[in-house]
Amino acid sequence: MANGNAQVVIPKLTKDNYDNWCIQMRALLGSQDVMDIVEDGYTEPASKEAEGTMTEAQTTILRANRKKDCKTKSIIYQGLDEPTFELIASSKSSKEVWDTLHKTYKGADKVKRIRLQTLRGEFESLRMKSNESITEFYTRVMVVANQLRRNGENLEDMRISEKIL
Repeated sequence: MANGNAQVVIPKLTKDNYDNWCIQMRALLGSQDVMDIVEDGYTEPASKEAEGTMTEAQTTILRANRKKDCKTKSIIYQGLDEPTFELIASSKSSKEVWDTLHKTYKGADKVKRIRLQTLRGEFESLRMKSNESITEFYTRVMVVANQLRRNGENLEDMRISEKIL
């Protein structure tokens, strides 16, 4: 997919990178001005007859939304492998695709709590290794801190600084 002269690289979703993939896709879909369709969706008319009674302005908006939805699904599909595509193949809209991927990879509340508990333990047990540079340790701390934050943990910068010091 080309944007001007620049080639856009679609990130690939794997079983281990959903959080990072999601951040990258939000940026990409935002740059394509379609993130609103993913987050809010749009309303399809209940029937062909209902569509026939729409005003010209409503029809124009519906066509634009359908086009944005197709563009969005096309972008998302490019980042999926075959088994993941099978999970969302029956989804009718890009919002439904996004929500299904979120439920599949983020999991239920119980899974989130377990993930947070594991990450908290990992954060608390982080220690600088004798052969490790400060930059390497800082990177390890920030990776875990960012994972905690993405999973809903309210981790303050002061706590991270204390851990590094």
